[in-house]
Amino acid sequence: MAIDVMAMPHQLIASDRVEGTAVRRPNGDMIGHIERLMIDKVTGKVSYAILSFGGFLGIGANLIPLPWGRLRYNMKFEAYELDIDDEELKRAPSFRADKDFDWGDRAKEAELHRYYGMPPYWGGF
Repeated sequence: MAIDVMAMPHQLIASDRVEGTAVRRPNGDMIGHIERLMIDKVTGKVSYAILSFGGFLGIGANLIPLPWGRLRYNMKFEAYELDIDDEELKRAPSFRADKDFDWGDRAKEAELHRYYGMPPYWGGF
């Protein structure tokens, strides 16, 4: 008898199941969804979740790179939880869905981590 490993509750999740998962505030209000994950090729650590919000049917959406440590999974909502108010969300470093973000620019990444008050995934601050 084959066991469906994906149906068993555990701490791991496949990346394709994270993409599209809702991101909500602690009170349950919807913010957006996870567009994609950015994974460090060398360490294998998830560096960022890219939050997609706004727009209509994906057109005009803003993408916000969030340090992975800023999100918490909320089993009650079956969504990732992000404690962020509207002003912080509006000011957050972001880019348009139709533009590219230079992931090789450490200065931009450092600015992103400073904004969220989190140490960079590569160390230092």
